[in-house]
Amino acid sequence: MKKLWFLVLLVVFMMIAACGNAEEENQAESEEEVHTLDVEFSVPENAGKNETIELIAAVTYGEEKVSDADEVIFEVWEKGKEDESWEIEPTNNEDGTYSAETSFEEDGVYEIYAHTTAKQLHSMPKKSITVGSGKDVKEEAHDHALNMRKLMRDMDMIMENQQTGSACILQRRKMLR
Repeated sequence: MKKLWFLVLLVVFMMIAACGNAEEENQAESEEEVHTLDVEFSVPENAGKNETIELIAAVTYGEEKVSDADEVIFEVWEKGKEDESWEIEPTNNEDGTYSAETSFEEDGVYEIYAHTTAKQLHSMPKKSITVGSGKDVKEEAHDHALNMRKLMRDMDMIMENQQTGSACILQRRKMLR
């Protein structure tokens, strides 16, 4: 009887071990098939005011060029004004590249995302372009510093008023006792 139980347990362990090896082989095969969605986003660093420029997104999945992306959208905004962004829908060139032309009416620094969805993955590389003279970064930093000083002064006044108000309340309580 003991030999029979031993034999049954041995067969069960062998079956479990065989199933585990098959799962590891399947897992190794599926890991080899996983690739990343890569988007090479080309944007000129500088452009003149009202100059037409070309935005190009080259999309690959592993070594494969993706000519059937689910979505490619270029989102553009002036730096610091992301809430005022606009979208440009590119042309699918059927060779794994997506392109669009645009121009900018105002000097400034503009940020651009290439929102790309393909093979159930999403990528959104970001580039910047300076149009015309751009905006003076030192001037923007100076304005930011002034705003921070005003904010700190306002916070000090609020804290002072709260402490004064608390002191007045304590004095009133003492007088009422």
